Amino acid sequence: MIETPGQIKPNSNYMKVATMAEFLAAGKEPEVLFWVGCAGSFDQRAQKITKAFATILEKAGVAYAILGKEEACTGDPARRAGNEFMFQMMAYQNIQVMNAYNIKKIVTTCPHCFNVLKNEYPALGGNYDVIHHTTFLQELIEQGKIQFTDSNEWKGKTIAYHDSCYLGRANDIYEAPRKVLESLDMELREMKRCKSKGLCCGAGGAQMFKEEEKGDKRINSERADEAIETKASMVASACPFCNTMMTDGIKNRNEEIKMDVLDIAEIVAQAIK
Repeated sequence: MIETPGQIKPNSNYMKVATMAEFLAAGKEPEVLFWVGCAGSFDQRAQKITKAFATILEKAGVAYAILGKEEACTGDPARRAGNEFMFQMMAYQNIQVMNAYNIKKIVTTCPHCFNVLKNEYPALGGNYDVIHHTTFLQELIEQGKIQFTDSNEWKGKTIAYHDSCYLGRANDIYEAPRKVLESLDMELREMKRCKSKGLCCGAGGAQMFKEEEKGDKRINSERADEAIETKASMVASACPFCNTMMTDGIKNRNEEIKMDVLDIAEIVAQAIK
């Protein structure tokens, strides 16, 4: 979990990460704002992804900051659920905060946050260079800022990558996450529905926050079946919602002992020098 310095607890699970307010007080500007997002802030599983990505940024020498308590939900779930008024309230609040800090570049581990910040905030006055963390990781690897240990534990491991809807079909980002995995010398096994024909995990469009509707099969179980069919030893995701849905789907099939679900940031963090 990430806390601002004034909230740091004597626990190894906590990291000290500078806020935009602290950068401003020091008369400095970070290279990038790390937008943590609601899942990355409050969900215990997603907090591990947040910590992994922050660890990578530290080791890569990237000057970054978070908004801390000044960061609110982007409003994406509200808009998807049809509450436009709530969305605009949340969006305007975030835009006011970021514009006051003169934010130019944002990186986030959540495709939902990525999509709304990149494509929907500009209409409300929030114009930023928004990058998903898989693209940012690919850039850092290509620049030589991320190097892997000789004993990289992932070499030769088989992995299936699940395409997030908001990263793939919504923003046409398919290659960056795959190139990151390939740079680790992992054997990528594609699911039968992948890239532009990938199957949703079942959480998009605010479905994460509503009761499921009647049907013959849960979407995440069907997607988990496709992952299991690859016989890969793990599934890589690039979205905290997808991570939750794929984990639950695989547990529902009693395959969790054979198949781990990890975010790409977690995989990189374990292999980085």
